[in-house]
Amino acid sequence: MTGPAEAIWLGHLATMAAGAPYGAVRDGALAVRDGRILWVGPRAGLSRDLAGPATRIHEMGKAWITPGLIDCHTHLIFAGERSAEFEGRLLGTSYEAAARQGGGILSTVAATRKAASADLEAAARGRLRTLMSEGVTTIEIKSGYGLDLETELRLLRIARELGRTEAVTVRTTLLAAHAVPPEFVGRSEAFVDEIVQRILPAAKAERLADAVDGFLEPVAFSAPQIARVFAAAGAHGLPVKLHADQLSDGGGAALAASHRALSADHLEYTNESGVRAMAEQGVVAVLLPGAYATVGARQPPPVPTFRARHVRMAVATDCNPGSSPLTSLLMAGNLACALFRLTPEEVLAGMTAHAAAALGLDAEVGRLLPGLRADFVVWPVDHPRELAYWMGGLQPITRVRHGR
Repeated sequence: MTGPAEAIWLGHLATMAAGAPYGAVRDGALAVRDGRILWVGPRAGLSRDLAGPATRIHEMGKAWITPGLIDCHTHLIFAGERSAEFEGRLLGTSYEAAARQGGGILSTVAATRKAASADLEAAARGRLRTLMSEGVTTIEIKSGYGLDLETELRLLRIARELGRTEAVTVRTTLLAAHAVPPEFVGRSEAFVDEIVQRILPAAKAERLADAVDGFLEPVAFSAPQIARVFAAAGAHGLPVKLHADQLSDGGGAALAASHRALSADHLEYTNESGVRAMAEQGVVAVLLPGAYATVGARQPPPVPTFRARHVRMAVATDCNPGSSPLTSLLMAGNLACALFRLTPEEVLAGMTAHAAAALGLDAEVGRLLPGLRADFVVWPVDHPRELAYWMGGLQPITRVRHGR
């Protein structure tokens, strides 16, 4: 990129680059050209050559500019709601018991299969716009509420359409291995065959999936079954992610690491050997405090061990109708501080740089560095720690994606 910048933004910068806390550059400048960051640094170091006659100057004063927020784990497309299940948990019914009684994921699957695509898209678009209004510029959307060939592909097509029609980057994940559907009850191996032989190849053929996910728990799939799904994903050139160790220590973190997964998510029951395996393979730990709070969990993820092993920690909403009806990434950050004792700096890294890594996008977004995409947010705050401090109500001054 040569020549003057199209736009220069002036304000305090939380670059999230290594070095100073938050990668902070007070009284900084951010130059943008062709949708990319051209230059970033102190305002005093801004070269006169960067400001041409057509360059737009945005003076943001004492506001803080951060990378665009990234919600790296959502189940955004679904029909119905599960408030009765939420109420039941408050009265003593566990998440596992609800699932075994025919509720849980399968109740959402039934509603989603019946719903028209237009209705599913409209509802998901509303949730997406709520997240975008708080500064989200990149989001992951999983399937997993179809559990058959037709509906799984339909959900992924809707996710792709949202990415085409909204000012947000959408990464799609095939989560057919979310639960065993009613027509395969007692035949989970046959359903894994269906995923491996039909659903996954069809999603790949239409280029609908950027990654493949699975749910490793006794109420869902076993480690050997997930390993089969992951092997098939690898054969199709797709990276993997894993819902791991949420309800029990099933060795999910180690399994994810053995397949060099982008991320392992939840991780409440992950043991030290699992953390060590994640560290060795660079697997990102995606923490989901909304689900932890909603299901009334009591054992938090091993955050001190993640720190000690230098495992990158991301934070996401896990937006879904059953265990995390949360459409605020900022609130997820606040919950991560309150429930998991993350620091505000760790939270912001978890919603930017580390979330980008969890999606395989760390060379594109997540930090304010030359060459990366010009995705950033301007905030009316005195310090970036306020993004994890306010419990709702904080709105950006503006949100920029691809320089616009």
